Amino acid sequence: MTCAACSTRLEKVLNRQPGMQANVNLASERARVRLSGVTNEAAVLAAVAKAGFVAEVVDAQTRVREKAEKLRVYRREIRRFWVAVALSLPLVGQMFFMFGEHGHQNELPRWLQLLLATPVQFWIGWRFYDGAFKALRGGGANMDVLVALGTSMAWGFSAVVTVFDLPQHVYFEGGAAVITLVLLGKLLEARAKARTSEAIEALVRLQPRTARVERDGQWVEMSVDALMPGDCFMVRPGESVPVDGEVIEGDSSINEAMLTGESMPVAKRPGDRVFAATANGQGALRCKATGVGEHTLLAGIIRLVGEAQGSKAPVQRLADRISAIFVPVVCSIALLTLAGWWGYAGDFSTALVNAVAVLVIACPCALGLATPTAIMVGTGQGARAGILVKNAEALERAERIKVLAFDKTGTLTMGEPQVVELLVRQGEMDEVLRLAAALEQGSEHPLAKAILARAALSDLPAASGFAAHPGHGVSAEVEGRGLRLGSPDWLGLAGDEEVARLQAAGRTVVGLAEGDRVLALFAIADALRPTSRQAVARLRQRGIRVVMLTGDNAVTAAAVAAEAGIAEFRAGILPGEKAAALAELKAGGELVAMVGDGINDAPALAAADVGFAIGAGSDAAIEAADLTLIRSDLNGVADAIDLSAATLGKIRQNLFFAFIYNVLGIPLAALGLLNPVVAGAAMAMSSVSVVSNSLLLKRWRAGRKEN
Repeated sequence: MTCAACSTRLEKVLNRQPGMQANVNLASERARVRLSGVTNEAAVLAAVAKAGFVAEVVDAQTRVREKAEKLRVYRREIRRFWVAVALSLPLVGQMFFMFGEHGHQNELPRWLQLLLATPVQFWIGWRFYDGAFKALRGGGANMDVLVALGTSMAWGFSAVVTVFDLPQHVYFEGGAAVITLVLLGKLLEARAKARTSEAIEALVRLQPRTARVERDGQWVEMSVDALMPGDCFMVRPGESVPVDGEVIEGDSSINEAMLTGESMPVAKRPGDRVFAATANGQGALRCKATGVGEHTLLAGIIRLVGEAQGSKAPVQRLADRISAIFVPVVCSIALLTLAGWWGYAGDFSTALVNAVAVLVIACPCALGLATPTAIMVGTGQGARAGILVKNAEALERAERIKVLAFDKTGTLTMGEPQVVELLVRQGEMDEVLRLAAALEQGSEHPLAKAILARAALSDLPAASGFAAHPGHGVSAEVEGRGLRLGSPDWLGLAGDEEVARLQAAGRTVVGLAEGDRVLALFAIADALRPTSRQAVARLRQRGIRVVMLTGDNAVTAAAVAAEAGIAEFRAGILPGEKAAALAELKAGGELVAMVGDGINDAPALAAADVGFAIGAGSDAAIEAADLTLIRSDLNGVADAIDLSAATLGKIRQNLFFAFIYNVLGIPLAALGLLNPVVAGAAMAMSSVSVVSNSLLLKRWRAGRKEN
């Protein structure tokens, strides 16, 4: 594809096919197609071929093949460019000697000009004819049509004048210079576009190619692709982890900066998770593979970044609509220019030059590259900072967030509650702990884990008749005693002074009761994440209304909210009610975002205009969210909004430059104020300037105020 008209036309062709829903990206040169019914990949390839292009299904080796092919084509075009320069220089150079009283005597012989210009026009410029033919055959028109038509008019007119020795000026230098300059622009554009995908290339290069795997008691070196879940592998000091796994033996620290953006190494010991491509420190680790191939965290990041870079932001729709009608409109303006100047000045050569300038100055490339190049660089920078963007639409919306709802446990807080105070009202402490742990054994709830950790008992009595009461607690019979463990209100402790004191201190209170007798109160606290207060302050500085959602009672919620610097909260919300709370917040008409980590947050994340998932959270939450923060640092929310603002700023600048370039350039050319050579240079540089402006996003850094 050579310009926005190409990608727009190809997208229309694919979307007209039954069972296809396509999105074509000019910058990444990818089409993402959703198939339904009996439609298969072969039908997609056939439709692409019918539109005048060649495609292949992306697989694990596509990136390697594509990179090699692009390098081969780039080198070939470089050679052709220098041939074009050598042939065009004499033609352009003569123009500097043609000024003055006897300037026409310094003009190169016309037959020599014809010999120099013809290879540039039809050999070097063959790519434009080929692209124009395929576009017209597919029922559309693109930039190649403009270049081929404009330069052919200049060459054809000059050739007729030369062959019949007519008393007219020739314009061989114009056509040759335009083709050479446009080719230079394409080479610079290709080089700049390659840099927009550096983020993915860097991620791909991180994963090791081999791993030391245990086979029959021996350590053997084998390809990473051959590893299976459950295989034992060794990571020696200084090596990179080959696949995702769990530490079985050894102690070390691992640098996970490439995944999380966090520079401090993370201590690893038996039971901890390790991730592919992270760098091991001083100790050796024996690990069990848990995620291999496409199921590693790194592969997931590469897939998400690729999908985001290939997606289309809503702001691009205007550019797509314009590019679809751009070339026919420009051709019409060129015809009017030719007719107008010929009728006004009575000089066909002047009219021809101005018409050619109109064709050459017009460029839909800049329009097509304005959005996708900025999206590619922005999402790549986000991945480096531990911010994964699922699609371009989410990145665009993030800048406009007005209300942000935080889940409390595991999001604002560490998600690892601990029993900080135990008040025994009846019985012995050891007995109370044993009974409470018996009720909670096997539970994955954070509060249950806190009680089990405090009891630290392995030999627990069995619980029969177990029943869970969502939002309230659990009940069961242990050693013939009917027990309940849950919220104070459920146990009839509303208004209890001890409960009120503990809740006022920000503790979550859980009571153990036998019948109507309360045996003990457990005060459980979940520490606020170290960066939560700072992150909330950054969001409020941006004018965002911050709301906390929690299932805790109002007193505990108020204490935690005050500690985090949050003025507004919703307490006592059951897991299934969070989506409804989001709907209530959205009723005001403002754009609402949600930050969560657990499975119970997934419906709310999906209901929000923008969903943020904490990376340490559940797969369901990450799947439902639009953006994932790998670091589990809430500063990442503010960073993601900053990244959105920076990326959208670049898109707006690019679209402004692209529009203003054509709005000013085409009228100037039509009025005869632009030489075709100058027009060709301007057209070539317009795309380069847009891509280069997008590349300035590489200076973006998370947490930096000047973003």
